[in-house]
Amino acid sequence: MCRLLAYLGSPISLEDILYKPEHSLIVQSYQPREMLSGVVNADGFGVGWYHPEKETEPFTYKNTLPIWNDTNLPSLSRYVESNCIISYVRSATAGQALDFSNCQPFQYQRLLFIHNGRIGEFRRTLYKPIRSLLNDEIYNIIYGTTDSEHIFALILHYLSINPEKTVEQALQVTLLKLAEIAEEYKTDVLANVIISDGHHLIASRFSTKSPAPSLYYLQNDVDYSNSVIIASEALSSGNWIACPENSIISVGENCDIQIAEI
Repeated sequence: MCRLLAYLGSPISLEDILYKPEHSLIVQSYQPREMLSGVVNADGFGVGWYHPEKETEPFTYKNTLPIWNDTNLPSLSRYVESNCIISYVRSATAGQALDFSNCQPFQYQRLLFIHNGRIGEFRRTLYKPIRSLLNDEIYNIIYGTTDSEHIFALILHYLSINPEKTVEQALQVTLLKLAEIAEEYKTDVLANVIISDGHHLIASRFSTKSPAPSLYYLQNDVDYSNSVIIASEALSSGNWIACPENSIISVGENCDIQIAEI
């Protein structure tokens, strides 16, 4: 089960958030503490970030190697600075291909998306029902085979047919729809996700059965002032707060946090 990380705040280097914390995402890739399934996260990784001054589409760097074996990421991380960063390390579901099309973060225009969790027996259960809900535009941007990308596609679908809705609203509708279909197909959904447009973080801690995968946030820490970090596991000592189960966490441009029950 993957590990997630997102940062929003004053610009920092990728190195400061990916490598320097005691229990960094790099450490979590080979020594996680709170995974519900799996032992390591060795099936690839991805990092996404936004230009701190220009309204461009985000940048991504992905690999199918374990994050600790990528020789380019340390140098890249020292060079790149951003005010909004998301990253993940992957523990692939059995049977899912280990290729770039299945590497997160997934991107659509300015949105980046990462997911930790699973849909039980996805290909046999919710694969076809989800695809049947999508409009043609969104259907045709799915390149991989993961449940994660299909969850993102469903969010994008609801945004495209309801452009006045917020990402939070589209995420909530998506999670409720997934829960409804999962009950029909007698399966379960675990969906800790983080979405960003470069100015906000929108996250969920959600499961149709307890416990939901772990998710925490840290706000205005002494080592990360004027910022919010959301992560599957605490990166270091500090006032890390567990996100409530079945909730949506919204982080604004001023790093204010709002939490709503799903």
